[in-house]
Amino acid sequence: MKDLKNYISSFLERSGGSIFLATVLSRGLSFLTSWIALQIIPNKTFGVILYAYNIILIFIPFSGFGLDQSLIRFGAFLKTKQDKNHLFLYVFKNGLIIACSLSIIIALISSFITFQYQKTGVILILLSLLIPSLFAFQIITIQSRLLHNNKLYARIQIGYHILLIVLVSFLSYLFLEKGYLLAIIIAPIMTFFIYYRELNINFKIKALLKTSKITFWKYGFYAGLTSVASDILFSIDIILIGNLIGKSEMVTIYKYVSIIPMSLLLLSRILITTDYVTITEKINDKVFIFSYIKNYIILFFILSIVLCSFFYVTASHFLTFFDGNFTQYSSSFCILVVGISGILIFKGLFSNLLSSIGKIEVNSYIIIIAIGLNIVSNFYMIPKYGLKGAAITSASLMWFTGIFTCLWFLYLYKKIDKYEYS
Repeated sequence: MKDLKNYISSFLERSGGSIFLATVLSRGLSFLTSWIALQIIPNKTFGVILYAYNIILIFIPFSGFGLDQSLIRFGAFLKTKQDKNHLFLYVFKNGLIIACSLSIIIALISSFITFQYQKTGVILILLSLLIPSLFAFQIITIQSRLLHNNKLYARIQIGYHILLIVLVSFLSYLFLEKGYLLAIIIAPIMTFFIYYRELNINFKIKALLKTSKITFWKYGFYAGLTSVASDILFSIDIILIGNLIGKSEMVTIYKYVSIIPMSLLLLSRILITTDYVTITEKINDKVFIFSYIKNYIILFFILSIVLCSFFYVTASHFLTFFDGNFTQYSSSFCILVVGISGILIFKGLFSNLLSSIGKIEVNSYIIIIAIGLNIVSNFYMIPKYGLKGAAITSASLMWFTGIFTCLWFLYLYKKIDKYEYS
């Protein structure tokens, strides 16, 4: 118990409290933004937007070829602010070109495809602009973490979500779905321009890369592939519900039934966001790493029991907040909460530890296996059990990927003696 207290104290010393506050406020504002959009935009129309948005989500992590993830992993090994700034510029310039190119490709392809729901293609063309916008936003949040300025990271996150809720409320009210799309596209890039000056980066200096381009880009590729695969894993349910059930309203219902369970992931993200740079810097200190693992698992095992018990009793009350008719799906809600526990206890930590030791590709392999299992299972579970079938499949795979990631990391970590920048 003393170790757990020290663990929490160390987290707070690294401005973890600021990140905790920012993450909770951001999630609350995001929750409220979704609720406002649901009240203004008709369910059927909003369901088509969510369907298209989940397709775009598949590509967003790969927007800069995963270079944003290379930035935080390799940047954590750099000792000086100047070196980190040079690396930031390298990622910014190259990643933005890739993000814009991907946006154009998606827009062109979307204009030639006939989708199940009307206007999906047009919405995808508009949402393709979200790719470079979010890339610019992501790399300034990463750079603030690399500089151990977690307070700046917290302010950027809060600022973005305040801006998003204002834009969504105002523009959706005036222009309905068109206003909503415009709001989510421009909010990230506006946040970038508001906060990038605080990083004190001279954009006129030469961008430098102090490691092999092949190593750096390969890591980014696998990081992007892992993120894309993860988003596909979480998006498959919504896409298959839309195709197998054939009612856009069911897409909306499942999206909102899963909002609160998925929001629980913020609990592990708070710790990882605060500690990832420190963990990577100390990855060769096995005493520190195993102590961190032990205390992390104890903390989230306790939290998971509390959360599962709490939501088992209160699920219908939370779903009523969205729509009184959603309460009939409270069992699906609880199943997803149980599934999320597997990510909180295992995957949230061990997938990032695999990244710290430079074995990001292992995450890709695990997620790709899970995607195959998800598709096969959902083709059986969704037609037979509806939304509950999708929830059961997702929850099972959350535990599978979590435990498998843990075992694979422990195996690799004991084999390799030292991890370096290159």
